[in-house]
Parts: sequence; C-alpha cells; structure tokens
Amino acid sequence: MKDYIVRATAAGGQVRAFGATARDVAETARASHNTSPVATAALGRLLTAGAMMGAMMKNPDDLLTLKIDCDGPIGGLTVTADSKGNVKGYVNNPMVVLPCSSKGKLDVGGALDMGVLSVIQDIGLKEPYVGQTILVSGEIAEDLTYYYATSEQTPSSVALGVLMNRNNTVRQAGGFIIQLMPGASEEIVKTLETRLGEMAPVTSLLDEGMTPEAILEQILGDLGLEITDRLDTRFYCNCDKKRVEKALVSIGRQELQGMIDDGKPIEMNCHFCNTNYVFTVEELKELYERSAR
Repeated sequence: MKDYIVRATAAGGQVRAFGATARDVAETARASHNTSPVATAALGRLLTAGAMMGAMMKNPDDLLTLKIDCDGPIGGLTVTADSKGNVKGYVNNPMVVLPCSSKGKLDVGGALDMGVLSVIQDIGLKEPYVGQTILVSGEIAEDLTYYYATSEQTPSSVALGVLMNRNNTVRQAGGFIIQLMPGASEEIVKTLETRLGEMAPVTSLLDEGMTPEAILEQILGDLGLEITDRLDTRFYCNCDKKRVEKALVSIGRQELQGMIDDGKPIEMNCHFCNTNYVFTVEELKELYERSAR
C-alpha cells in the first residue's frame, strides 16, 4: 500500500479526522539512518504524526517542526513536515538498544524517558508559533494527545504505531488523529471514548489489510464520515550541494581559510537524510573567494 494521508469530517462537522499509512516513510528513515528497532519505532511514530499535522496546515509554504528533547538514551528526535505530504527527521542516537517493555513491546517510552515536546509552526508570520508540553509517557501518541489538550485546547485522540519484521525492516507504520471541534455534543464525546477504548492497535489493523479510510470508517462510519481529501506522503529531504555550500559560506572566511590550510577535503553531513557532501580544497577556495563578493 502506497503511503498517504486522508482528511475527513464526521458528525456534521463536530469531528475532524486524519488517517495515514506510512510504512515507506518509516522504512526510508530506518535505512537512511541505520536505526535500531526502538529508534525506528520512535522516529516512525513521530514522522507519521508530523505528516498528518503538516497536512493540517493551510498554505504551501507553511512548515511544521516536531522536536523532542529528552533525558532518555535516544537523546532526542526532530521531524519537519510541510503541507504537501513531505516529511523528514532524525534521532540523536540512532543505535539505542533497550530490552522490550513489560508488555513485550519496543520500549519507546524508556528510550525517551522524561523531556519536552515542542511543536513549531512557521506559517509566514514574523515569528513562528511555538507550543511546548512535557512528555507524559514518552510513547509519542499520548504526548501529542496531551499537547493538543493543553496547548491548543483541542480534545484529540492520537494513535501511532510502527510494526517491525524479524529482519528489523518496517512491516507497517501509520496512525490517526481524531479531534473534537468546538460545540461537539456530549453524546459524540461518549461515543468516541467508547469506540477508541475498544480499538485494536493501529498497526494490527493495517497488518490486517485495513486502509486509513477503513480505520476511520470503523470509528466514525455511522457518524456521517466524509473523506474530504487524500494526500500522498513521503520521506523527502530538500538538501543538495548548493544548500550546503551556502551553509559553508555562512560560517565566515576565517573558518573557511582554516579548512583550506588543513589541505584536506571536508565532509558535510545532512542530519535529516544522512547524505554526505564532500568538498575538495579547490572547492573550498572557490567558496572562500565567493564569500568576499
């Protein structure tokens, strides 16, 4: 199944919903960063959330960043998404290894431990909007549910999951976000609470062959579910050598001269996609001359 996001409404506009399947997104991230299983699960969950939250933004140039600073051995995560379905991200310690949790699952909460979740929305204003909450569990879905309740005052249910194969590749990844709009009735609230409490894990549903539409149908089908849009999503990094050149020029002539004096090529790495860019001494000299203009 190709990765995509669906947007939907239900109950006459009292509910809005997003669903996503993101196996290729999570697997591309795993392969790019050579992540351990628990790091793959953590990053895959945050990438899925980022893709759906990016799809909530209205303008083509809007950017969303999800950043987790934490005390756990994973060291933190960063994900960036746009409104077109493009998402990218990395973990600070991609090789973190932990025993499984008491439930026999990958211990994402233990990998993150205590910390802070920041949601940064750059929507073309003078300063980006930044919302922050503490991590309530480190399981990411619960943390985002708490963020929506406290920072945006939007009652929400966030479900995220990554299922691994025995060879540590990604078998399934996906999730959904269900949100109550202002004025939602108490009857709708109770109905959703009951259904969400009875649901199987989202990766189990995806592994059974259910699509994001079918998962939302299971939750909201008799509440007038209307799928309003479908958007392809992918792991995509817009870095290239020209962008890295600009970064090198920005560090200043003195630093560039020091690199030239070392007489060796340098290697620059993109955190998001792990691509390496090599600059020869001659290329560094060209950048030095360019920086004087």
